[in-house]
Amino acid sequence: MYALYAVVLVAFAIHGTAIPNDLDSSAGTRSRCGPLTPTNINRRLGQQLSPDSSIYLPTDQQFGKLVCRSHTAHPTFTPHLCYSTFLLVGLESNVVLATQTDRWSDFSEGNISIVVEPATTRDVAATVKFANDCALPFLTVGQGHGTSSALNTIRHGVSINLQKMRHVQIGRDGKRALIGGGVNTHDVRSTLAAHGKVTSTTNGGCTGLLGPALGGGFGNFLGYFGLILDNIIDMTVVLANGDVLHVSSTSHPDLYWGMRGAGQNFGIVTEATFKIYDMPAPIWSVYELDFTDAPSQLKPLFNHFNAITAMPQPKELASLYIYAGINSTYSKTDPILKVQFSYAGTAAQASGWLNRFTDLKPAAIRKYESIPFTQVLSAANADVGSGICQHGSSWRLFPIGLKTYNTTANRQAIDLLKTLVNEHPEFGQSIIQFENYAVGGMKVVDAASTAYPHRDDNILVSFDPIYARSTVSDAIALDFAKKFRAALHAGDTPGRNFTAYLNYANGDEPIEALYGYESWRLDRLRALKKKYDPSNQFRFFNPFQRG
Repeated sequence: MYALYAVVLVAFAIHGTAIPNDLDSSAGTRSRCGPLTPTNINRRLGQQLSPDSSIYLPTDQQFGKLVCRSHTAHPTFTPHLCYSTFLLVGLESNVVLATQTDRWSDFSEGNISIVVEPATTRDVAATVKFANDCALPFLTVGQGHGTSSALNTIRHGVSINLQKMRHVQIGRDGKRALIGGGVNTHDVRSTLAAHGKVTSTTNGGCTGLLGPALGGGFGNFLGYFGLILDNIIDMTVVLANGDVLHVSSTSHPDLYWGMRGAGQNFGIVTEATFKIYDMPAPIWSVYELDFTDAPSQLKPLFNHFNAITAMPQPKELASLYIYAGINSTYSKTDPILKVQFSYAGTAAQASGWLNRFTDLKPAAIRKYESIPFTQVLSAANADVGSGICQHGSSWRLFPIGLKTYNTTANRQAIDLLKTLVNEHPEFGQSIIQFENYAVGGMKVVDAASTAYPHRDDNILVSFDPIYARSTVSDAIALDFAKKFRAALHAGDTPGRNFTAYLNYANGDEPIEALYGYESWRLDRLRALKKKYDPSNQFRFFNPFQRG
């Protein structure tokens, strides 16, 4: 549905003790930092940061998860360090959340020892230099929706959380906006809409903008304006060594190419200038239809989807999804198919598309007709505060890009889902997402002009196992994911390579599936990596250079 990118961010408090000894005792650059106590971290980093920034540290870890309950400024530290009472999580409490490290999926937690919330680009650069001096890995967080398995590999890391960098500033010409690295889609849509403007965003109000943009960026305006990354004019990038670059088509154009499609490998984008446009449709309509007889309704539904893709799908039919999953209202054992689509227009204008699906006799229809554009995400249950945005589960995503649907292959995939949830009830909330967008706006862009490699794909599908993590369950999820993708790939256009959308990718996919099979494309990315991040500091989100 959108680039789902996060659960239990470890909470932090200052306790006056050093971070665990294994951070202090190693040789080399790390030893130059001395013990990583609050006093020492303040001296090395805190005094370099602006007053509006923040640093959070863990207390003694043997006591379990400790939660900082108040962000009261410590009297001797600048900027403020989280300093207050602690809450020890009792045995009866299995989840306690804190905003500083909380992610949407607990599958991708990693291990974080220091959280910095910078307020400026200079703060970000100072934090990167501090991490390098102390030989600590670092990871940037926008909205925390990434689910890549690579996120689990960071150990005793520094989290650079961009939540204080959420500005959206519209240019005087009304054709561009400067957008901070910590914004979410809701921020961008609501701010621009208040001025009658829009740009390409994701379709999830709680997901970021800059993070998805670096790997592509699908959403309701794909047919109008292309991918999110197609709308980046310039960006401010902090490199792995802490240097700051202004990147555009005329300033470091090689990096401008690579950041748009593989950007997580090369730097931290603290802000970017985006093209913005007059709102093409102030009134929208959103529909959801439940089809409960999957064995008989699957084929005609996906035939409709194929016919719409072949038209091609008009830009007004902005997004068209099928979700397969268990809905206990209808059945606890058989997946249903839920169709959802968003149309840029009134109910009367959308009626022809609605009739295509009502003719197939859905069990239920939910209509949100002729509503303001600002209510579209809420109607689709995808805005901030909606169910899909809630933290607390272990989501994994296993994507595959397709040219067309094969109904036999789709049936096999849904049968696999049925087998999974019946044989392993702990996977009962798992779903399959079949996503269609008006891809015309993406395809008119020269495929060689950015690092994004999958402009030939028409369809994005993802198997999303949702479950409580264990070694056994992880293995089950991976096994079913392999079968799922094998079935769909076998049914796609003969001879096509397997592709996987970078922002959804699990991390087990071949490098070529994420970054492209053309040798020139891979060679160009390797050269950029060698030039801008030779030590591979940016390696915790589906990295191009593994190991």
